[in-house]
Amino acid sequence: MASIIPGYQYDIFISYRQKDNKHDGWVTEFVNQLKGELEATFKEDISIYFDENPSDGLLENHSVDKSLEGKLKCLIFIPVISQTYCDSNSYAWQHEFCAFNKQAKEDKFGRDIRLRSGNVASRVLPIKIHDLDMEDKELLENEIGGALRSIEFIYKSAGVNRPLRANEDHPQDNLNKTYYRDQINKVANAAKEIITALRRQSQQAEIFGKDDVKTQSERPNNLKIKIIAGSAFVLMLVILGIFFIPKLIKPTKQLEKSIAVLPFVNESPVDSNKYFINGIMEEVLNNLQTIKDFRVLSRTSTNQYQGIDKPTIPEIAKKLGVNYIVEGSGQKYGNTFRLRVQLIMAEGKETHLWGKSYEQEIRETTDLFNIQNQIAQAIAAELKTIITPEEKQLIEKPSTGNLTAYDLYQRGVQEFGENLETSSPQALERAEEMFNRALEYDSTFAKAYVYLAKVYWRKQYWKEYFSKNFLDSVLYLANTAIKFDDKLADAHTIRGRYFHARGLSEQAIKEFDEAIKYNPNDYEAYYYKGISVRSYEDYVVGLDNLENAVKRDRGTGLSTRLQSLAYYYSDIGFAEKAKYYYKEALVLQGDSSSYLGRISWIETSQENFKKALEHAKLAYSIDTTMPIPLEVYYFLPSSYNEEAYLNAQKWIDYYKKTQAQPLTYSYRIGYALLKVGKRAEAQFYFDQQIRYNEEIIKLGRDLLTRGSAYYGLAATYAILGEKEKTYEYLDEWNKKKVYPLWWVVFLKNEPFFDKYRNEERFQKIVRDVESKYNAEHERVREWLKENNML
Repeated sequence: MASIIPGYQYDIFISYRQKDNKHDGWVTEFVNQLKGELEATFKEDISIYFDENPSDGLLENHSVDKSLEGKLKCLIFIPVISQTYCDSNSYAWQHEFCAFNKQAKEDKFGRDIRLRSGNVASRVLPIKIHDLDMEDKELLENEIGGALRSIEFIYKSAGVNRPLRANEDHPQDNLNKTYYRDQINKVANAAKEIITALRRQSQQAEIFGKDDVKTQSERPNNLKIKIIAGSAFVLMLVILGIFFIPKLIKPTKQLEKSIAVLPFVNESPVDSNKYFINGIMEEVLNNLQTIKDFRVLSRTSTNQYQGIDKPTIPEIAKKLGVNYIVEGSGQKYGNTFRLRVQLIMAEGKETHLWGKSYEQEIRETTDLFNIQNQIAQAIAAELKTIITPEEKQLIEKPSTGNLTAYDLYQRGVQEFGENLETSSPQALERAEEMFNRALEYDSTFAKAYVYLAKVYWRKQYWKEYFSKNFLDSVLYLANTAIKFDDKLADAHTIRGRYFHARGLSEQAIKEFDEAIKYNPNDYEAYYYKGISVRSYEDYVVGLDNLENAVKRDRGTGLSTRLQSLAYYYSDIGFAEKAKYYYKEALVLQGDSSSYLGRISWIETSQENFKKALEHAKLAYSIDTTMPIPLEVYYFLPSSYNEEAYLNAQKWIDYYKKTQAQPLTYSYRIGYALLKVGKRAEAQFYFDQQIRYNEEIIKLGRDLLTRGSAYYGLAATYAILGEKEKTYEYLDEWNKKKVYPLWWVVFLKNEPFFDKYRNEERFQKIVRDVESKYNAEHERVREWLKENNML
């Protein structure tokens, strides 16, 4: 049966080694299953060439059946990649794989074609039935000129590397978690995409063929006339070139050097070596992040692309917003590891720019660090990026000289990552143990101290919030890390977070700036600088840093960062930009309740109080675990007092259930109780608010420097009718440099201050606060205009 496209003998050619079919007929079974799947996928019958008795094992001096050349004239070539297929002396390799690869490049379609989606696909569609040795993978990738992208039929468990069978469609122990039926379907769907693109291209060629342009022969002309005419034509071109062409030629688009490093594939015979391969990937990533000319995404951005069922490179690049992708694979066996890394340009047509394989026996840490350093510098050279002496020094500086300490550290990082993903306390305990053990082998290992500080933060933050020694162990560990390596960005970031939590904003900003100096792609430093107290009083600095954080982290925390960015825009009066980013977060998070709640907050800031309540009620109808905000009720008539009281009861239950502390909400609960006559219960919450805020001021927590503690005390004493204390704390609160829009709205509308609203002293505070907001709003507007963001 001929191909569905004229001029081709078959639609699909199946290439394999006979020894992979001889034992159990695996290839025959695969072909039969594929034929059935193709019948359910295509309207037409699809022709497949499959030689059940191929001449295999021929050497270069044997003659080849000439009829094979015709059979290779097919649309799609499917090689069954096994442990034996990549043999340069085999018949299948020489006269099928290499022959088709060469032939396809030269035919009218070319080997690589553009699909309807815009992605590029190869007409070589490999299926893989074994994990390959590194040299076999290199041989294959060198022939195809890029990374091997295959559909896998591999059954893998401890010590097992064999083809997946059709009767194992629901394997219990297959580490790859693949289903035979699904993989067959993927092959058929991939074939359909390729053939559809080829047919469309063929039809376009036919249409062009019908409109051939006929030309008349030119009469012989006098040679002199020809020379004169030719000279005049050349002169005209010169004039055009001088006056017009410079205006028409546009400079070549300069691609941003934005890079995502995908999780390296662990090809080790045992899964327990995953931490080692992940560790190499992280060090390569860290080295690239050191280079200022690069925008390098965080590791959390690419964690989602672990495993085999990931999108194509152009799809990943588009989703992450980068132009270049680094991917790699490696295996560790005993004290030796193999590694292959490549750089791919994903903008436009996928192009493999650089790739290299490494094999190294690990005798000391420099055996690892040297290769990791070489990779970063090779990528920089490929992208024509000059590494400064300072950057080179940071890249080449080893973090430890002790191999055992480094191994334990890598294991600890793996466990810490598991805790972040699953909130497993056991993983956190294991991480802490590994970092402590690493320090037993190298007491100067700065990175281990940083991770111990992160562990302590996660374990103790809320337990110590009202302690005088709040997070002092974090500061000690960060200081120790900086003592051994004062250019370690992570150490400065964690120390900056400590100062921020303690309300020491200026010191926090200095630390974040140090972190960014040594790692210009430290998204955490940008983010925490953006939300830090001092930045809160400089919205241009805050927004700029939050924008930088979003550009460098596209991982699971992106929705949180987008919400912070949206909150800032809402704060400073740019409601539409805030709604845009909240919607982006909704797409990622899928939490419509959270989205509606945040839109409710924007409506409150715009003084659309009834609309704010409507959105808040919709949010609560979707997720009843988070009650309706009480503040929105206080801007509405007294007829809402009963409803506010019922919601106050829900807030009381919420704080009991979550064991969180209502640090900024006690007086609002108390006010709702007071308005329905529950004076005694209300007094408990007023006393609690005063106690909280006085302790926060005494200890200098971040709520103090944001102004919340002073405002909470002023509001509480206003409710209680204590005028002097109300003004005392309003005056302290009025010392802030900048106020968000919502606070201006609250001050002008909160019923707590009704009795003082007409007093000149109060009106002056309102004017001061409003004036500071307006000035900052205009600053941000100018910044947005300058950066073409408005």
